[in-house]
Amino acid sequence: MSLPHALLGLLAVEPASGYALTKAFETDLGRYAWHAGHTSIYPELGRLAEQGLVEVTAEGPRGSRTYAVTPAGRAELRSWLLDEPAEHSRRVRNEHVLRMFLLSALDPADARVALGRIAENTAAGAAELRRVRAAHADKPLIGREGFGQLAAEYGLRQYEAARDWAIWAMTQIDDNTESVGR
Repeated sequence: MSLPHALLGLLAVEPASGYALTKAFETDLGRYAWHAGHTSIYPELGRLAEQGLVEVTAEGPRGSRTYAVTPAGRAELRSWLLDEPAEHSRRVRNEHVLRMFLLSALDPADARVALGRIAENTAAGAAELRRVRAAHADKPLIGREGFGQLAAEYGLRQYEAARDWAIWAMTQIDDNTESVGR
């Protein structure tokens, strides 16, 4: 994902100021999907405007500007959302997956501790997202009013899958440890 596309997506939902966009990244969007602060948002808005992907629709006090996505910006966002990510063309850095690759370097008891933490943390994350979803149960899953609801469901299912995997992995360690000890 990229910041330009995140901004285009937010502005496709509704026009906003740089300040409002910064505040949007301080919510669940920044916590679960993409973190960005005002030092990167404002320059990116300028670049998007230069490219004709967003436009200033209003100016307020102290230089405040409200931005809206242009038809070209909507087309770029649509293209990005419908295209497959180029997984093979970028370098991957995922600390969580790296840790899973390296679990075998630990003794079984320590590996169980690490997996137990994963199970606990993902269960807590799933519980939190269930509360978020329940608080917005009256909103549709798609459209302006449902912004983020599909993402919340995706995150909830990811947490549940990671928790289930960690519990499964602990049983594999237990089974392997028992069979080696026989």
